[in-house]
Parts: sequence; C-alpha cells; structure tokens
Amino acid sequence: MSRANPSELVIAAAALDHGHIYAQCHSLIHEGARLKWVWEPDEARRAAWLERFPACRPARSLEEVLDDPEVGLVAAAGVPDTRAPLGIRVMQAGKDYFVDKPGATTLAQLEAVRTAASETGRRFWLYLGERFSSESAQLAHRLIEEGAIGTVVQVIGLGPHRLQAEKRPAWFFEREKYGGILTDLATHQADLFFLYSGAQSAKVLSATVRNSANPQYPGLQDFGEAHVMADNGATGCFRVDWLTPEGLRTWGDGRSLILGTEGYIEVRKYIDITRSTDRNHLFLVNREGERYIQATGTTGHPAFRRIVGDSLHRTETAIAQEMVFRVAELAIRCQNRAESPSLSS
Repeated sequence: MSRANPSELVIAAAALDHGHIYAQCHSLIHEGARLKWVWEPDEARRAAWLERFPACRPARSLEEVLDDPEVGLVAAAGVPDTRAPLGIRVMQAGKDYFVDKPGATTLAQLEAVRTAASETGRRFWLYLGERFSSESAQLAHRLIEEGAIGTVVQVIGLGPHRLQAEKRPAWFFEREKYGGILTDLATHQADLFFLYSGAQSAKVLSATVRNSANPQYPGLQDFGEAHVMADNGATGCFRVDWLTPEGLRTWGDGRSLILGTEGYIEVRKYIDITRSTDRNHLFLVNREGERYIQATGTTGHPAFRRIVGDSLHRTETAIAQEMVFRVAELAIRCQNRAESPSLSS
C-alpha cells in the first residue's frame, strides 16, 4: 500500500493504555510528522487524547486507520501482551510500527514479529526512551565512541521506578499481561548495554526476579536483576525495581555506570540526589582527570528525526532493525532465565 504523499509522514496513534504514547507522538510531531488518526476503544482515554490533539480524528475502528493509504506509521502503547499482535497487523497493512517497550512479552511473539517484518519490509521500532530521549545517555555513547574511556569492559544499568500502585491499571499486576519485570523495564538496560559495549549479541549468565515488598499484589514482580556477557567479552549487570521511596523528588534514580580500560563514566539521568533535580548529569574520569558535564543541550534528540526519515525513505539510521529485535530478545531471555534458572542462553 503506497502513501498518498511520500514527502510527509502521516501517523496514527492506537491503543493508549500507557502514557508513553504521548511522548512518542509529541516527539514525532516535533520532527514534522502529521498526526491524523487516533484509535482507542476506551472513551475516557480517547477524550483525553483529543483534548491534547484536537486536530486528530477519532477512528471508528482499527481498520479505518489501517485502510488509510496516507498513514505511514502507527504509534502504540497498548497492554504489553497485545503489542506484538497489533504490530503484526500494522505491518501487514503496509505501515511502520512505533511501539512502547516491551514490544513483545514472549519469544514466540517476538519470532512472529520478526517474520512479519521480514515478509512485509515494514519497520518495528521500540520506543527506547533512555537511548532516544536522554541526552546524558546519548552523550555517554558519543564519548565512548571518541575513545574517552578506552574499550568498554562492563556496563551496569540501574532502572528504579516508583510503584504508585493505586494509579496503576489492573493489567499492571498480571504477569502474563505485562511480561515480567525484566521483559518490561530491563529492555532499557539491554539496549544501553548493546549501545555502550558495541556488542552484537549476548548470553544470560544469571537472572532473578521476585516480589519483595508487595505481597498484596501476588502477580507483581517488584525487583529484577540479570548478569549478561556479550560476544565481545563485555559484561552487563542490570537491576530494575518498583521500590523507589516516596522521599525521592522524581520517579526513579536511573543510572548507568560504564567501565572502560582507560576510565569510566557515570550517567545520572533524572536527578543528582540531594543536589539537583535537573536531568542529564554525566561524570567522566580518565587519564585527563575528573570531569562533570551537564548534558542538557549537548545532543538533542535526533532519533525521532531519523525515525521520520527512515519511515519516509526506507533507510535505517535511527537504530538497526535487527538490533531492536536483539534488545527485546535479551530482555525476554533474562526474564525466562529468572523464572526458569535451569535454562541456558
């Protein structure tokens, strides 16, 4: 199905179950995309969306969006276990898909997505917020590529989150729907591990998940950790949780620590506790000394412009499609190893 105007990316939003969909679409619109449709069966969520995007048209059905030849990309943030099936329908309709993580909750779902992408030639992008939206994370990658810390030996990724259980939908507490804490939250850590280490593949050495503080929600995993090793010898340690205390002035103290042969970098993405609620703190130590960089304004957010261009011109500049799949696969394999320790990967 060809687009009516190949010089403009027309997009649609579908399945608004998670609030990340707003950032996904705002970012694409900022880079020149035009939002035409929204499909959302829930009346309250649809009304809230149309209040924010009054020029957007409410679709009577998903088919109305998929049958529109003008639409080139569909952004979505549905319940996690529905994201892969929706993406397959989108790609089979001849459109690219930009979905909140996790884009798949099982290896079987991921394999079906790979097949659909290969058969249709359409793109399946994950909204990798730490890679795409954190300037401190992007600056760390630039410094690593410039040789600031030598060869990367280890990447530690910390992804704490505040639970706020009373505000969460029912599916949030159902393991089969959200896919497990490592499948979900550790997608970011898997992505940054590949980005910083330069690895192309990795195996899971060990992993753990548990409900440590919320027995009233038996389906919730509020803590997860994993240890992985890349094809180039770099190792990664991931820790994600829903245990951020109320006293922290933001939703989570997300950090990355990257050790190289000639130095190290620490990224404090969202806060520098007790000192600053600004984002994008980066600390660099190498043979030249100690350096602090406030990274806001240093890199911008080029990934969204690249996604728009890649969708229009069938290029691959934002992130390689195969790497998207490898990121998702590593997170799922970490989850599977945690729940079935006898598995090898």
